[in-house]
Amino acid sequence: MGKREGFLCYFLIRMINTPQRTRAVRSQQLAVRMWPVVFISACFLRISSACEFKPLETGIVCRLTKPAALVLNEQTAQVIQAAFQHASIPDINGERGVRFLGKVTYGLTNIQISNLSIESSEVELREDDAINIVIKNVSSSIKGILNYGYGSWFVHVGHSIEFEIDSSTDLVINNKLACTNRRVAADTSDCYLTFHKLQLHLHGNKDPGWLRQLFTDFISFTLKLVLKSQICKEINYVANLLADFIQYRAGDFLTSGDIGVNIDLTSFPVTKANYLETHHKGLLVYKNTTVHFNNSVFSPSLLTEDRMLYFWFSEDVLNSLALAAFLDQRFVLLLTGHELKEILKDDIESNQEILQEIFHEASSNSSLTKVWSLTPPEIRITPKGTLVTSSVAVQLSTSLDEKPKLYFETDVITTIQASYANKKLRLHLVDYVVHIKNVISSLQISTEEDQKEAALNQFLNKIVSKFGIPTVIERLEPALTSLMNSKGLYLFEIINPEIIPYQGYLIVQMDFGFPHHLLVDFLKKSM
Repeated sequence: MGKREGFLCYFLIRMINTPQRTRAVRSQQLAVRMWPVVFISACFLRISSACEFKPLETGIVCRLTKPAALVLNEQTAQVIQAAFQHASIPDINGERGVRFLGKVTYGLTNIQISNLSIESSEVELREDDAINIVIKNVSSSIKGILNYGYGSWFVHVGHSIEFEIDSSTDLVINNKLACTNRRVAADTSDCYLTFHKLQLHLHGNKDPGWLRQLFTDFISFTLKLVLKSQICKEINYVANLLADFIQYRAGDFLTSGDIGVNIDLTSFPVTKANYLETHHKGLLVYKNTTVHFNNSVFSPSLLTEDRMLYFWFSEDVLNSLALAAFLDQRFVLLLTGHELKEILKDDIESNQEILQEIFHEASSNSSLTKVWSLTPPEIRITPKGTLVTSSVAVQLSTSLDEKPKLYFETDVITTIQASYANKKLRLHLVDYVVHIKNVISSLQISTEEDQKEAALNQFLNKIVSKFGIPTVIERLEPALTSLMNSKGLYLFEIINPEIIPYQGYLIVQMDFGFPHHLLVDFLKKSM
């Protein structure tokens, strides 16, 4: 907690404990006695939920602009309806003195809200403050049982009657994004209802005029306070439920098996007039492997406000994921002889001698080609694309030979650009460099000995560049698309996504249509 917040809490506590001498204030002493508890609790809550930040650890940034907030606001009605329908309204009991009847006790039980409708909803992003949501004309029907009794201790009359209340209210929520346990939290404590109508209908033959007057004068006031408390509490619950769910989905999207990414916050969520922004660590989570980076190059000026949603990724995040995939032995490719022939079929005529030797005395299914990474790939992002440097080994063997028929290593540098369309990831090869080394071969090539090595190296260089790299890319595309779809990406309506590389980072920007059915399913399962 900062010095300013600490001073504010101290000042409020001192102000609360100052003696009140005026007659007007004296009538509010009961409420005043409760203030210290509220403010002291708020002060300690601020301390207990404080988050320690290291902005230089920022590896991922998410920016949601105002157009996106307007689209999301279209779903506000669904969330508010869920909050009203699932709000647990406690029984309301009290007593009141009524002329000629003496003390009247009453109780409102089995209170339920139904027939809820919302006229409109508006959202505004308030600079360095909150997300202001105004829901106008929330109409609902409140039903329950009214029990009341009156009389003296020796003559007591009790009745029970069903009641229904037609209500109409405006709901204002100032949702402040906060940090709790290094995750985004919603604080909707600044929430209030303004009632335009609260009309009582009593069902049955008994409808004493004094009872209706009693309700109008007193019970309605109590009911308003209870409704405000419970509805606002439920909205805060649903808001944090959604926040937790979104962050869980984000973390799960960056998880595959033992590989994950730490998305803890590195600063308080940012609220500007035109966008919301959150900064996350993006540190690798893989078994006992820890990768730290403290050189974040992010600044708000790197992102614009033209699109609805932005993701900023440091190259360190992608590089650490490549390391984890290598440690998890995921960069291994096995090809049968038939698959290898299918890949090389367009080059059989020009290299018939070598290819025949490769498959000499071996059927297409009796040979096996293994391709694997010798070292973790190194990823660097440049304006031209993503630069991937890798050292790869290739081994071809047959079931008839104990030793490999061919083994060689190659250093490969590729520049890749990525795109996403029609719910599929596409990888485009921009440039490549191939260097063949450490060749071990038992192939019998009918050339002069001094020309044999050069011919084989030239052949292998051609095979790697013309067939090897495209084959790896072709297999990566569906694998990565399948991984993203397994996280539910295909369920979202993503509009004109762009993956733009810069020096040391890349930006993913897009528009989207909110999948209403996902929200409905979430609310059904969670509430």
